[in-house]
Amino acid sequence: MRAVDRAYPKERRSGLRAYARVTVGGVPTACLSRSQLAHLMAGDCLAARSDSRPPRLVFSANGHSIAMAALDRAFHNRLVGADLIHADGKPVVFASRLLTRTPVPERSATTDFLFDAAAVAEAQGLKFFLLGSTDEINARCAAALHARHPNLEIVGRHHGYFGADEEAALCDEINRSGADVLWVGMGIPLEYDFCLRNKARLRPGWIVTCGGCFNFAAGDYVRAPAWMQAWGFEWLFRMWREPRRLFWRYLVTNPVAIAVLLLRTRSAAQAA
Repeated sequence: MRAVDRAYPKERRSGLRAYARVTVGGVPTACLSRSQLAHLMAGDCLAARSDSRPPRLVFSANGHSIAMAALDRAFHNRLVGADLIHADGKPVVFASRLLTRTPVPERSATTDFLFDAAAVAEAQGLKFFLLGSTDEINARCAAALHARHPNLEIVGRHHGYFGADEEAALCDEINRSGADVLWVGMGIPLEYDFCLRNKARLRPGWIVTCGGCFNFAAGDYVRAPAWMQAWGFEWLFRMWREPRRLFWRYLVTNPVAIAVLLLRTRSAAQAA
């Protein structure tokens, strides 16, 4: 995993935080490197401490989510309800390079970005709250983050198995913790629904959906070899590891994703 720059400017409107968006597979996607994404998080969260701006919802785009958005209008509406969508999947990067004038510079896999963000948070004094997975996996994820970033403040944790009647109290707990970044790992579309439903009552600067990242950080899931990640074949590695769970998902969504990426990627860029 690549190291993140150790000099993190506190300037909230630096050039590192300027970016464009392109439409990739019908989804507005931020043209950001992993380092830029981390700097943007820091600037937004520091700014959010001094005003009452709503949190920035940060979702991710990969072949699976793009295919789901193409097949299900309600899912599409959830996905594009985010304030920022980053390129979690390598095919998103490939399509932007092939078909746009402002390509996404690199993949920002959420499993990598979690640690990028932790490095920035440790340097800038930002605080994390981990929401999702089982309590045991959540705790091991927190321990893994602390092992690499001992001064990172994780001010709260909560498992992802709660009822609608507990949601208001949970949001209050998150707000009382003073968290700057809320990580929500409950799988799609549940994590999208939670974020969209509670954006108005949550006060962290960023709310980031992260799927199964807690499991990866805890060491339960193994990442694909670097060459497979670089060539966009991480899905194949995951299917080989979990064929019963993932074979039919990829059999259905991969052809749809390829078609949608080719047909619904546009070169017009929009400043952000």
